Amino acid sequence: MDIGTTTPILICPVWQRDGDAVLSPSHARCSPAQRPRGVRAFAAWDLYGVHLGNVVKRGRYELLVLFVAVAALAALGALAGVSWAAGWHTVLDRVHRLEPEWFAAAFSAEVSAYVGYVLAYRQVARVEDGAELDLSHAMAAVAAGFGVFVAAGGYFVDTEALEGAGLPREEAQARAFGLGALEYVLLAPTAAVAAAVLLWQHAPRPDSAFTWPWVVAVPAGFAAALLALFHRDRLDRAHGWRRHLGHPLGALRMVVALGARPMRHGHAFLGMAAYWLGDIACLWACLRAFGVQLSVPALIVTYATGYALTRRTLPLGGAGIVEALLPFALLWGGSPLAAAVLAVFAYRVFNLWLPLLPALASLPTLRRLETAG
Repeated sequence: MDIGTTTPILICPVWQRDGDAVLSPSHARCSPAQRPRGVRAFAAWDLYGVHLGNVVKRGRYELLVLFVAVAALAALGALAGVSWAAGWHTVLDRVHRLEPEWFAAAFSAEVSAYVGYVLAYRQVARVEDGAELDLSHAMAAVAAGFGVFVAAGGYFVDTEALEGAGLPREEAQARAFGLGALEYVLLAPTAAVAAAVLLWQHAPRPDSAFTWPWVVAVPAGFAAALLALFHRDRLDRAHGWRRHLGHPLGALRMVVALGARPMRHGHAFLGMAAYWLGDIACLWACLRAFGVQLSVPALIVTYATGYALTRRTLPLGGAGIVEALLPFALLWGGSPLAAAVLAVFAYRVFNLWLPLLPALASLPTLRRLETAG
C-alpha cells in the first residue's frame, strides 16, 4: 500500500530516487501532482517511524534506534531530575530497602493489561461491519502502538493497521479515535468515583485540588458529549471551528455502537477494563516493592492525574513525560518522592521497555498486514 495514493496532500520531507533517500526540507508540503517525475514521496509518519511497514521493508532500522535512544535519554533525564529533587541519599536509602518479590506481580499485571488491550482492539476493529483482525495482527498492532519508537503516538499505528486490514482511511481514523475514547470512557469515571470517595472520607492526601476537578469535570464532560451526540446531525454540517468536532464525534459514536450490542461487543469494555486494572496493579506492585502502600482511591486518582494523556496518545510512549509527572502525582497522593521516583522507574521498565521486544518483533507482521490490505 502506498500511502501517497490515498492522501491528497502529503507532508513529504523525504524523497527517494533509485533507492537512495534524500532529505528535501524545501518540499515541506506536496500534492501527488507536484511530485517530481520518477520520485516517490514518503508520508511524514514514515519518516517519524510510524509507518512501520516501510521501515522494515527498506531496512531503515537506524530510525528505530534513533527514537529509542531519544526516548531513553528523555526518560533518564526526567528521572534524574526528580531524583535530584527527592535527594540522592534518600533515593539510595530506598533502593537498599527494596522488596524485589513484588516485581513478579508487576510483570504478571502488565501482561494481563496487554491481553486486555488486544481484546478491546479487536472489538473496535470489528464493530459495525468493520475488519476482522486475527489475533496475531491485533497483537502486533497493539505492541507497536505502545512502542517507544513511535514518535507521533500509537494513533497513527492504529490507523495504518486498520487501513491495512481493508478499512477506508477515514473509517480507520475514526476507529483509532474510538479506541482512545474507549480508554477515557472507562478511566475518567473510575477516577471521578475514586475522587468522590476520597472527598467523602475527608482524606488528607491527595488534597481537594486533585479530587474536585475529577468530580466536577468528568460529569460535565460526559454531559457535553451526550449533548454533542444529540445534535450530531447539525454538527456534521457545521462550518468554522465546529467542523473540527468530526473526529471526536466519530469516536463517541464508535463507543456508543460498542455499547449498543453488549452481547457481541461487550468484550471491548471488559478488555479495556482489564488493561487499566492490570496497568494500575503494575504500578501498585512497584510501589509496594519500595515500601509504599496507597489506598485504592488515592492510587487511582494519582495514576489518572499522571496520565492526563494516555501512554498510547503520547509520543515515544510518553518517555520523559510520564517519568516527570507521575512521581509528583504519587507524591501528592501520599507517597514519599524518593520511593515514587524509584517505583515509576520500575513501572516503566515493565510497561514500556520490556514490551519493546515484542513491539520490534511485531513489525514484520504489520508489514504483512499492510501488504495484504
